[in-house]
Amino acid sequence: MGNGELYKILVVDDEILVRQGIKHILNWEQDGFQIVGEASNGKEALELIEKLRPHIVLTDIVMPVMGGEELARFIKHNWPEIEVIVLSSFSEFDYVRSTFQSGVSDYILKPHLETGMLLEVLRKTAAKLPTLSRGEPMEDYTASMHHILEKLLARYEIEIDRAAITEWFPNPYFYLLGCSGGQLVLDELKALFPRMIAVELPCGPIAGYPELSAYVLNVDEEGRKALPLKLKVLHPASMTEEGEIKWVLSDSFHPLDQLGNIYHDSWLKLLQYRFFLSSTAILMPGELPRNEEAKEFPLQSFMEHVRRLQLQEGFQELERFISQHAYSYKSEVFEFKSWVGNLLFNVIHMLGSLNLDVAVLDEAKYAYFKAIDEARHVSDITSLLEKFRRQAEECVQAAQNALHTGNTSMKLLLDYIEEHYAEPISLTEMARHFHFNPSYLSSFFAAHHHEGFKEHLNRVRIDKAADLLRNGDIPISEISSRVGYGDHSYFCKVFKKSTGLSPTQYRRQYYERAEKKLR
Repeated sequence: MGNGELYKILVVDDEILVRQGIKHILNWEQDGFQIVGEASNGKEALELIEKLRPHIVLTDIVMPVMGGEELARFIKHNWPEIEVIVLSSFSEFDYVRSTFQSGVSDYILKPHLETGMLLEVLRKTAAKLPTLSRGEPMEDYTASMHHILEKLLARYEIEIDRAAITEWFPNPYFYLLGCSGGQLVLDELKALFPRMIAVELPCGPIAGYPELSAYVLNVDEEGRKALPLKLKVLHPASMTEEGEIKWVLSDSFHPLDQLGNIYHDSWLKLLQYRFFLSSTAILMPGELPRNEEAKEFPLQSFMEHVRRLQLQEGFQELERFISQHAYSYKSEVFEFKSWVGNLLFNVIHMLGSLNLDVAVLDEAKYAYFKAIDEARHVSDITSLLEKFRRQAEECVQAAQNALHTGNTSMKLLLDYIEEHYAEPISLTEMARHFHFNPSYLSSFFAAHHHEGFKEHLNRVRIDKAADLLRNGDIPISEISSRVGYGDHSYFCKVFKKSTGLSPTQYRRQYYERAEKKLR
């Protein structure tokens, strides 16, 4: 490899802060190396290795999906020419020892990761590459465009070679553009703006949007005025069959030094708004709809619907809330997703407390939580909630079928009350008689009858008391005890609430009317 060429490095670590630290710990190009990519686990790394063919892989040991030990083994089996350096903590030394059996070149303890140590290990490792030079410092090497863009994105204070910037970007204005159309879209844009320069940003995969690429566009005065309008014209023709191409365009800016601030303070926020504004094809700061204050969800009403097994009504209420929440597009997406996940957890818990068999929901909940976390748009959340509601309704239906197959129907419950109203009957006692959870029986009663258990029992007792008041002269205190009320004053209160008259007034009125009829 000649003096102008660099050793290609791939950095693999599941902690983004560690990756960022490594990227900025060295003047990589000046020291003869170049970071060509980064990955958060071994599986991602293998896909990049196939594409980028780095000379050295710098990898963490303990990572999700695929760890460093398995990655090193796979690399040495398929690309024996690639050297692997392992990063580890003291507690992971046993793992490190095992990686040397897979052909790992060297290791660095994370607590000792600093410029001198890293450079020494890199040079020692580069020396093992037979066809390359020794990775000696390249004092005359001018930092590449990507290197400068990377530093600007990280908001590092650097001295910029203005002559080089002017050579790379001859136009006065810049935009940040995000789109999922790749090179095809860029070719179409360049056809509209022949003088435009487009460079993909070296920011790596954008969290939550792996298909999205970010570009810095350099345009002249004419391009600055026409770009937003031309994007609107171009958009329909650029859409995939799935209708996926979306644009995220920053305001124009100048000079290039503002890149980091525009990216972090404006463009990434626009990208977050895309979650709620999923039907908006082009997101631009000056053309956003009015953001509304997020309303509070009527949680108590929703959970009462769930308790009464009125899932359709409850989830319709939830769907209305989410559809209104989409207008509060500046809401924190992570908090919204956490709230939805917590809501599903509470629904499962409530149904379980009603003695329903929620094993299927319990097993599926982690898949739901993962899908909520990975949801790209609010419409994905709505679809997930609809799927969850149907699954929850199946659990309720199974429990109701169990009630009916056990010959315990609504009629049997009503008949039981009719036979035992004079006794100190309670929902708990009735549930015990029919071998069901009291809470579930209460919800079942309310869902299958026009009134709840307590209301129905009181109505049966008052109807029986009214019969006794109309037929004979039994003392009212005795009537109250005959129809199941141990407390005479409570009986009078319930009777008046139900009929509008006290028991005495009711009896007197009845006899007065009877006498009038006889005259």
